[in-house]
Amino acid sequence: MSDTARGILFKIGSVALFVAMSAILKATAGEVPPGEQVFFRSLFAIPITLVWLASRGDLRHGLKVASPMGHVWRGLIGTCAMGLMFAGIGILPLPEATAIGYAAPLLVVIFAAMFLGEEVRAFRLTSVALGLLGVLIILSPRLSGVGDSRAAFGAMVALMGAVFAALAQIFIRKLTKTETTSAIVFWFSCTATVLSFATLPFGWVMPPLWAIALLVLAGLIGGVAQILLTSAYRAADASIVAPFEYASMLMALAVGYLVFDEVPTLVMLGGAALVIAAGVLIVWRERQLGIERARQRRAMSPPG
Repeated sequence: MSDTARGILFKIGSVALFVAMSAILKATAGEVPPGEQVFFRSLFAIPITLVWLASRGDLRHGLKVASPMGHVWRGLIGTCAMGLMFAGIGILPLPEATAIGYAAPLLVVIFAAMFLGEEVRAFRLTSVALGLLGVLIILSPRLSGVGDSRAAFGAMVALMGAVFAALAQIFIRKLTKTETTSAIVFWFSCTATVLSFATLPFGWVMPPLWAIALLVLAGLIGGVAQILLTSAYRAADASIVAPFEYASMLMALAVGYLVFDEVPTLVMLGGAALVIAAGVLIVWRERQLGIERARQRRAMSPPG
């Protein structure tokens, strides 16, 4: 099997596991607050990560850090993103929460220009605008002032989760200049586990045994999904792998309908289609620019 095929399979596998994890979190949302869910998700991902590093012979090197405070800030922003997204999943239909989450990679383009000084050309700006229009379409029924106020709150929470997730990606981009991927993944899980205790005053509970079992499973699944995601981008180019992220919408639609009896609206599906189209356009454009830059480097390199 080629590296590209393996990368695609790893990506699809990670997407499926993340959707399964989201379904578990939704199933336990009535029993456990989001901050406590973050604790289980983070804590039980740690042993999975350690086993993975040990199997690669990378345990000692993979945990070294050069920028401790960089990991702290990435952990703080990432934990906020995780808690907000978990809260949104607990309130909204699973496909809707998934679609709103697609705003994160669009916002990364904007934040990268603002905070990292990356050049953003007209094509990407147009694609981002198209995607954000799709997000507004998804949100419009919730924010119209008519209907379920709890769902409107859930939509805003999910959107804030996407904002924090995009900011976390900016911190990760900075960290990758000095840190290994293994260290970023491992220390985030550790930091999120510790930071989750800050939500203790907001009402942690003693869950029933079935909920504890599911939450432990969610943490283990999340750890495996993260490893598959990392392996996917190691095996194949990001421009090839990234579009398969949107397979999560099909999976979320199926799980939402079969498990939670959730029927998506045409408005939500239309908005999600715009967001997905924008994301695919951005990935396609990045691939074209990468090919063009590679061609220019070959043309400028001396012969022989």
